[in-house]
Amino acid sequence: MDTPLTRVQLVRWRTAVFAIFFATGLGFATWASRVPTAKANLGIDDFQLGILLFASGAASILGLSLANVLLARWGARRGLLVGLAIFAGGILLVGLGAQTFTSYALTGVGLALMGLGMGATDVMMNVEGAAIERASDRTIMPLFHALFSLGTVAGAGIGVAMTFWSVGIAPHLWIMGVVVVVGGLVAVAFVPRREAVEDPVPGEAGPTRREKFAAILAVWRDPRTYAIGAIMLGMAFAEGGANDWLPLAVVDGHGGTVAQGAIALTVFSVAMTAVRALGGPLVDRFGRVWTLRILAVAAGIGLIVFILAPTLPIALIGVALWGVGASLGFPLGMSAAADDPTKAAASVSAAATIGYIAFLCGPPILGWISHQIGLLNTLWILVGLIALSGFASGAAKPIAGSTVGAGRAHNEA
Repeated sequence: MDTPLTRVQLVRWRTAVFAIFFATGLGFATWASRVPTAKANLGIDDFQLGILLFASGAASILGLSLANVLLARWGARRGLLVGLAIFAGGILLVGLGAQTFTSYALTGVGLALMGLGMGATDVMMNVEGAAIERASDRTIMPLFHALFSLGTVAGAGIGVAMTFWSVGIAPHLWIMGVVVVVGGLVAVAFVPRREAVEDPVPGEAGPTRREKFAAILAVWRDPRTYAIGAIMLGMAFAEGGANDWLPLAVVDGHGGTVAQGAIALTVFSVAMTAVRALGGPLVDRFGRVWTLRILAVAAGIGLIVFILAPTLPIALIGVALWGVGASLGFPLGMSAAADDPTKAAASVSAAATIGYIAFLCGPPILGWISHQIGLLNTLWILVGLIALSGFASGAAKPIAGSTVGAGRAHNEA
């Protein structure tokens, strides 16, 4: 049985997971902000870029499965450390491939490692975030994801600065890779050992590996897992599509500059961060279901405005609405998956797998489609997926007996 944490230990744990969310956002946006530069350096088209992103997405699926294995084998502490190290190593290799050697293959290997490390880390940090939310007995998952968004804001902002100062993509990515791995090392030291994620406890015999993997597989037979996954699917596509394709959509679709593309990504990230930072009280007031429905409408309207905008300033207004609307789908999906504390870790892992398959594999699919019909036309697919997410929002209603959200169940539709 887990030993209750003191308030100081809980604060340290929460701060550590905040730092891990921030570091992954920083690393991801570092790459996203330099996509146009990497494309130009390598001399590739949208289809070839989509293949690179597919390598990252395919590796991410492996990382999502690997997260469960790491949790079952080593626990959250060492599992997070391994995931962050692989992620940072991939960032370093992308810098080598996209500039130093201008190698398409090496860039692909780096992106695959980034995807592998990020997929594993994302599942584990969401498991930790859900546990902290239950221990705190209040809605704070949006705030964890706000730190991820804040990391993307920082990464995109640094990308803007690097572009204006004509700093190469290689030194930019190398520095950020080191920041990610060092920050992760420090943060993981404050993550406590917990039986809920099967951290090894010296001198105690825990469940067998067979029992651990059986518990992991059991949640995939729960229909609610797939219902929550449907909510997350549309918003994960909306967020992932923006992170990978928004700068290029500004450049190729609206005739903007590379710097303006990075600025658009920054606007999207700032909008997401603001709503995620305020998301807890918003959900406590209106409930998960109505919050998700209202934001789905905002995301759909914002994306339509961006696609049809006659000028770049209007397009940026659409980007801001797009970011606002896409902000809470993923974190509230994580909260909903964690409602049952007896299987929270496995359920959060399963829900994250569904969401991140869309988040990480959606952009390469969009790249292939955009090669056929154009990038702005491809974004209409996201409008439809956002609508799907809004219609499925009822599945996020807190279940009876959940430790988080039970007190505001009367707000749910």
